[in-house]
Amino acid sequence: MAERNASPLGFVTRNSLLCLFSVASILFILSWLSVLRSTGRPRFIDHSLLPNSKLFAVTDNGNSESQNQNDIEPSIESEEKALEGKNSVKCGSNYPVLKVFMYDLPAEFHFGLLDWAPAGESVWPDIRTKFPLYPGGLNLQHSIEYWLTLDLLSSEFPENQNARTAIRVHNSSEADVIFVPFFSSLSYNHFGKFKGRQKKNENNLLQDKLVKFLTAQEEWIRSEGRDHIIMAHHPNSMLDARMKLWPAIFILSDFGRYPPNIANVGKDVIAPYKHVIKSFINDTSDFDSRPTLLYFQGAIYRKDGGFIRQELFYLLKDEKDVHFAFGNTQGNGINKASQGMHSSKFCLNIAGDTPSSNRLFDAIASHCVPVIISDEIELPYEDVLDYSQFCIFVRTSDALKDKFLVKLIRSIKKDEWTRMWRRLKEVENFFEFQYPSKEGDAVQMIWQAITRKVPAIRMKLHKSRRFSRTSVGRERVLNSMQLPKNFW
Repeated sequence: MAERNASPLGFVTRNSLLCLFSVASILFILSWLSVLRSTGRPRFIDHSLLPNSKLFAVTDNGNSESQNQNDIEPSIESEEKALEGKNSVKCGSNYPVLKVFMYDLPAEFHFGLLDWAPAGESVWPDIRTKFPLYPGGLNLQHSIEYWLTLDLLSSEFPENQNARTAIRVHNSSEADVIFVPFFSSLSYNHFGKFKGRQKKNENNLLQDKLVKFLTAQEEWIRSEGRDHIIMAHHPNSMLDARMKLWPAIFILSDFGRYPPNIANVGKDVIAPYKHVIKSFINDTSDFDSRPTLLYFQGAIYRKDGGFIRQELFYLLKDEKDVHFAFGNTQGNGINKASQGMHSSKFCLNIAGDTPSSNRLFDAIASHCVPVIISDEIELPYEDVLDYSQFCIFVRTSDALKDKFLVKLIRSIKKDEWTRMWRRLKEVENFFEFQYPSKEGDAVQMIWQAITRKVPAIRMKLHKSRRFSRTSVGRERVLNSMQLPKNFW
């Protein structure tokens, strides 16, 4: 009797357990599906704001194709997209247009240095009709401040919108960067000398005025200057102000006279010199028609790292088909240098008072393969341009070995030289300054180099605001800022 009663109870118990197991299994499977979905691409991130991880190479037939970064052969036309944003304006080359707010500084800081005086309320000349010309000679090599300012002013003209990489905006809150139109190199060249018993020359006084103006501006205080662009291309320009305006992005020729915590390749932009010699237009020369093997003409006795010029002079002065001589820009010097470089296979670019020299860009304009002997040199746009395709690099220690340099240069035969010569002709436009600016010239390349700095600027600014709510009484002015031990 007991056995008959136990059988239905066991049947019910087994059914209940089976039902419970089934429900638990279903819940388990659903929970795992939920977990797997949650590990997918997050929906709260706007992926249009994320950087593109690929580089875009331009092939020989002009078609663009995506390539792996490790396999790509660098070309200036194959740049990484530095900025991706929902509100970015795209230019003809598919680059984001840099939005630049420019201070309306008094004319004494810019075109007033070229003897221009404003006729009305505007501090800028009407460049559609006439604009002041920059002085020639060696002044031109550090004239980037002039070309960039002209380009910003012309960006407001409706007829100049094609292939533009930077535009001027009048609301600083809309800007990617803040541009300071101080012609610092021209100020140094014109007013850098002391008169009589002056403690400060006109160049020093202009720098003092600039520092006072900038550090009082809302734009500077808001970012502590990190998004400001300051041009100091001449190595001796901004000597006083640089130590007070160090958070800004400097546009420089090199870092030779800057401590690394004030200026460095991570924070700042290296810009090319404007070449002084004549461009080699319609160059039909070849290896055999350039009789001089190696060419150098310039100052031989220099300070600091330039000691190597003197050493190389004694090593090379008696070598066959090598031209190594003193020269300057006076008289017919520029024409002679142009003729010499245009008829040479290789042109020496040797460190002088600072690591860089205008001769590199003179050589590029001459399609004369540069031989760079400067261990500390930094080069324009090197993050997107492979200089080893058209330059020869030699360590100073090797160049000073007897016969080393001449043997190295003589070992480069016609086919290899021709390949580098052709590449020089391809890249020369990236170093040309002109107004109006054209797509891919030096002006546009500098703006693009600045654009590639913008993400790092934004990250630095965003990090600096993390504890802004709890930093009671924090003074956000320059006077409270100590020089950085390691700024970037």
